[in-house]
Amino acid sequence: MTAAVFEQREEPGYSSSFALSAAVHLLLLAVIFFGVRFQSHAPDTVTVELWEPQQPVQPAAAPPAPKVEPPAAPKPEPRLEKPDIVEKPAPKAKPKPEAKAEPPKPKPEDRRMFQREVREQLAQEQRAAQERQIKELLAREQAAASSRALATWTDKIRAKIRSKIPVAVAQAVPGNPEAIFDVTLLPTGEVLSAKMRQPTGNTAYDDAVYRAILGASPLPKPEPQSLFQRQLELRFRPQDK
Repeated sequence: MTAAVFEQREEPGYSSSFALSAAVHLLLLAVIFFGVRFQSHAPDTVTVELWEPQQPVQPAAAPPAPKVEPPAAPKPEPRLEKPDIVEKPAPKAKPKPEAKAEPPKPKPEDRRMFQREVREQLAQEQRAAQERQIKELLAREQAAASSRALATWTDKIRAKIRSKIPVAVAQAVPGNPEAIFDVTLLPTGEVLSAKMRQPTGNTAYDDAVYRAILGASPLPKPEPQSLFQRQLELRFRPQDK
């Protein structure tokens, strides 16, 4: 009863799709048919000739001339050098030792003469030594005498200068310091200059000594006159007498 109620209906577009599919199949069959037939005919033959341009024929190069080498020079024959022959010197014979002649024995006269010469030489040497000793002794004595004479002359000069120094000034100096003066003299005893090299530290005493040196001019002369010295070193102490 249900089948009677609902009737069968054709789906819309079904018939058109079927028709289109059939048309496409017919067209494909036609293309296959005509394509097979077209290929059944033999193709026309086309003949093509190909030509290559001819290249100019070059003449064949002449083969190079063979090199002619000059004949090799003959090798010089090896020169055989003669070996140097060294001649060995013949061994020298050792000279025989000559027998030394014995010195002649001195004669008695020659012996006495030799002894006399030795004694004379010793005597001369002794005399020369004694003379040297005497000269040295005389020189020392002369130097001592000159030193004593010079000291005596200097003492006389210092005594005269001290006599010019006021006693009160000398006694006022504490202790017994020493003043040193360099005095320049003339052979006549006159004083050219006096310079204090070392002061005592007491200005009054140093000034008094300086004035006394100048006031004592001319100073005593040496005896003998050969002892004179132009430059004198004079030393003064306040307690000197």
